[in-house]
This record gives sequence, C-alpha cells and structure tokens, in this order.
Amino acid sequence: MATVTVLGGCGAVGSVAVKSLAAQDMFSRIRIGDVNMPRAREIIAETGSRKLSAVKVNAQDPASIRKTIKGSDIVLNCVGPFYKSVKTILDVVIEERINYVDICDDVDVTMDILKMHRAAKKAGITALIGMGASPGVTNLLAKLVADTLLDETDSVDIFHTHGGEPIEGEGVIGHRFHCMTIDIPMFLDGKLKYVQYFREDGIALRQTFDFPIVGKKIPLYPYPHPEQVTLPKYIKLRQVTNKGSVLPIEYYELTGNVCKLGLASKEPLDVQGKQVVPYDFAVAYIIRERDKILKRTKFGTQRGAMAVVVKGKKNRKREEYRVHMASEGGGLGEGTGIPAAMGVILMDQGKVTAKGVLPPEGCVDPNDFINLRKAMKPIKQKGKKKAVEVLYAERIDARGKVTKFDI
Repeated sequence: MATVTVLGGCGAVGSVAVKSLAAQDMFSRIRIGDVNMPRAREIIAETGSRKLSAVKVNAQDPASIRKTIKGSDIVLNCVGPFYKSVKTILDVVIEERINYVDICDDVDVTMDILKMHRAAKKAGITALIGMGASPGVTNLLAKLVADTLLDETDSVDIFHTHGGEPIEGEGVIGHRFHCMTIDIPMFLDGKLKYVQYFREDGIALRQTFDFPIVGKKIPLYPYPHPEQVTLPKYIKLRQVTNKGSVLPIEYYELTGNVCKLGLASKEPLDVQGKQVVPYDFAVAYIIRERDKILKRTKFGTQRGAMAVVVKGKKNRKREEYRVHMASEGGGLGEGTGIPAAMGVILMDQGKVTAKGVLPPEGCVDPNDFINLRKAMKPIKQKGKKKAVEVLYAERIDARGKVTKFDI
C-alpha cells in the first residue's frame, strides 16, 4: 500500500484532498505537509484516521521539501499560489524520483514546468499537473467529447464561476490580481494569442452564460488558465478559450476595479511619513468589503459551476455538446480537492503511466476518471449538509434540437 504526502494539506483544497484520500482503502500512510500544525492536528482528529500524520514544511525551502517527501510513493502538491512555489517543489520531486500530482492553475508557470518534461521523463516519473477543476476536469471532459462524440472538433470553450466560500484569504485575492495583470493566452483561429484583462482585446471576449444552480446570464471574463495552452497539443482544434468570474459579481468587479487602479502593487508608498504597501491595503479592503457584499446581496450558501462547450462535426453535420457541472453547498475545496485526490488514486492504480510532465489530457483516460468518480467513497463530515450536485450533458444538433443526457 502506498504512502502519499499532501503538500499544503491544511488549505481549503488540500484538506479536502487529504480527507478524500483517507476515505479510500488503498493507502497505508497519508502525510499532511504544511506550516499550520494546529490545523493539521484538527484535520487528523476530524477524519479519525490512523493513516494520517503531519509534517511541518517550508514549501519555499528545497531541503525542507526533500525531508518531508522522503519515502513517499506519490506527492500531491496543493501549495498556492503556484507561480511562487511549484517550480521549487517539482525540482525536488524530480530529483527524488517520486511520482507527482498538482492542481497548478497558473498558465505562466505551467508553461515553465512543461519544459521540465525531459528531466521528469529521464527520472522515470510521472508529473500530472493541473489535476483540479479548471484545469483538470475541464480538460478530461473536453477530451471525452472530442474522442467519443465527434468526428471533428472545432472549438472548446470553458466557463466557470463560484462564490460564497466561508473564507477568502490573501492568497486567493493575490491569485486574482495575478490573473488580471498577466498576459492571458487564448487559442484563436488556430494560433496561441495573448489578450489582457483590461485591454480592448480582453474586454471583447467578455460574455454571459447560463449555469444550472448558480443562475442565468452570469458575467464571465478572460481567465489565464492552462487549458488554452495544453488542449491544442492533444486535440486538433481551431479555438480554446477560458472565461470565469467570482460571485457575487459586484465583489469580483470590485477586485477588478481595485487592481485596475494599480493597488495590487507591492512597491511601498510614503503616506504621511509612513510606508504603506498598496497591495496590503487592497487585500484588507477587499476582504472587508466581501463580507459586506455577501450580507447585502443575501448570497446564502456557497455554490459554483463549470461548463465545457465543445463544437464540431459528426457525420459531416454540425453538433455542439455542453457538459455542465454545478453544486450548491460545495465550494472551491471540493471542486478542486476531490479531482486532485482522484489523480493520485488513478496513479496508484497504475492507470497513469506515461512519464514526464503532462497535463490531464496527456496521460489520464477520461473514462477511467468518470468510472472512478462513481466509485469514490465520499468524505464523512459530521454536521455538514450534503452538497447538491449535478453533472449532465446537452447535445445540440444542426437544427438546434437540445437533448439532455447523463455522462
């Protein structure tokens, strides 16, 4: 039986992954690697599992990482923001020749770690990257539709939104600032192009979309996730886009407005004789205002949704498939942490064997993922109401007829 180390195992995503792994029967040891030992002990108590242990780790320090992952069969990396941490961690994992899974959703650093493919392959390991919700589930659903339902695939458009999580900290807001300020790749007209969130080319890509559970005409904005870079390498396509938002939408727009004003800067300013970092002020202000907005809008239970829209041809006729995933009562942790745990399980089962640094569509069979999703033992959580979840697809034929089916 395998030993798994979950780096960042105390976070919103990592803790769900830890609990998901602990609920299964195939692991002898699950180690929580984190700086927050009090929270690690709480997670161990919550699961009541003797498989779990905790190790304090500094995810920026190679020596600390090396010591923590020693003896592991698989390392699951949930330490964000990934543009700061993932290259250091993956370097050590490759040196130690340990199989690896992460949930990296930062496209710029994804492009960097894909260049580590040769080193990982030489080490004889599999590094499955971006195995979360988006990227992750979205990649696999796009590949499933392209491989099994269409003869030719023209485009993949990925939409996502979520909101109402109990807590949002500095790391989450910092990630959004990062997403709003870097060049955003979009695969358009058969080429990788770059747009910017606040520039006209980025504004032109904004749209609305109807999601189950979450609501209709939800505003969506260009998002720098890795699917636009990786999917065209495995599926012949003309277009891949990724668009998302955070709810309530006025909260997301507040974050954008603060960022556009330049308050995401970490360069100190002299304010009445005191050094003030705009970024520190912006984060504190946004967190405070979020609580007010949630109360004012009576937002209620956390919820989220994703949709993968795939267009192409079947028997020379135009067809469109929309795969919808949505939940109420489940949030970012469940949506990302459970697929991450599934990536570890599939690897342990010998169903992810290709060597090197690979995205989900490059090494995971979508059917294996779907079958495992049905077979997964749920997390046992006392006193928490079970989330309402939906997963279904719609086929829209050349005449516009819509047929709904389970996937």
